[in-house]
Amino acid sequence: MLKNKTVLITGGTGSFGRAMARKLLANNLCQKVIIFSRDEWKQWEMQRSEPIFGDPRIRYFLGDVRDAQRLERAFRDVHVVIHAAALKQVPAAEYNPTEFIKTNILGAMHVVSAAVERGVERVIALSTDKACNPVNLYGATKLCSDKLFVAGNAYVGASGTPRLAVVRYGNVLGSRGSIIPMWQKMVSDGVAALPITDTRMTRFWITLSQAVDFVIRMLDKMRGGEIFVPKIPSMHLTDLAQAIAPDLPLEVCGIRPGEKVHETLISVEDCRQSLEFGDHYVVLPQVVVSQWQVYPHDMGKKLPEGFCYSSDTNDQWLSVEELRQILISSSR
Repeated sequence: MLKNKTVLITGGTGSFGRAMARKLLANNLCQKVIIFSRDEWKQWEMQRSEPIFGDPRIRYFLGDVRDAQRLERAFRDVHVVIHAAALKQVPAAEYNPTEFIKTNILGAMHVVSAAVERGVERVIALSTDKACNPVNLYGATKLCSDKLFVAGNAYVGASGTPRLAVVRYGNVLGSRGSIIPMWQKMVSDGVAALPITDTRMTRFWITLSQAVDFVIRMLDKMRGGEIFVPKIPSMHLTDLAQAIAPDLPLEVCGIRPGEKVHETLISVEDCRQSLEFGDHYVVLPQVVVSQWQVYPHDMGKKLPEGFCYSSDTNDQWLSVEELRQILISSSR
């Protein structure tokens, strides 16, 4: 689907953006990649970090999703947009709510508007498990963002483009700012114990390469208005600590502001308009706004009433040894 296309990645210097750009270029999946981000230092560092990021097929475009005019300029002659730009640290959102609203909500509005104005063919936005029944401001802003991208299909009109959809998944293993690099640095610094917020805590986990592959596949599958949810394993946070530092004790420091003990990817309310496929679920839009959003029910299986896809009731779990092997392979 991406052959001979130009793909723009907002937040392109982040962990996901770099992995996506690397995949697209290394496998010759598209004609050109545009990295759209607001930090010139990160763009400069990215260009010099690997030879592939200096490839003649990649461009670097300075801008902020808060700036609607800049987005419209960037989206000229772009076929596909992958929206990965976001502020995402839960505690920071609790203390800086207006900044998260400007980037995660207003930024989403600007992406949708610019895509419509420029006739972009497809837009897929990255979401998070924290957007499902949110209890923190970050999750609430991402829920608003999801709704904006789903509803954005109503603006398409007779042209049939753009199609807009969302991919929602859990924590990305080893992404920048996650607990894994933080714990690994603490271990290298010689801490006596690893801090943990709650020993009952569980999380969905997906590797960076799995997240990239899933987004590429859903770009091909999307009709517009869907929220795609991959079937991914859960893990106990205590098992992750055991995989990283088996000889260190744990020090319970208490749940941070806005944090859940368990995360949910599909709520009981979502399940009523969701379909199950082999390796993923699709949450359909509550309001059908265009013809291609009508999924025949024989394409997927309806979920049972009361179904909830939660990290503590998941039927897939990562063991300590599996986590250890994933950590070893991701560090290579």
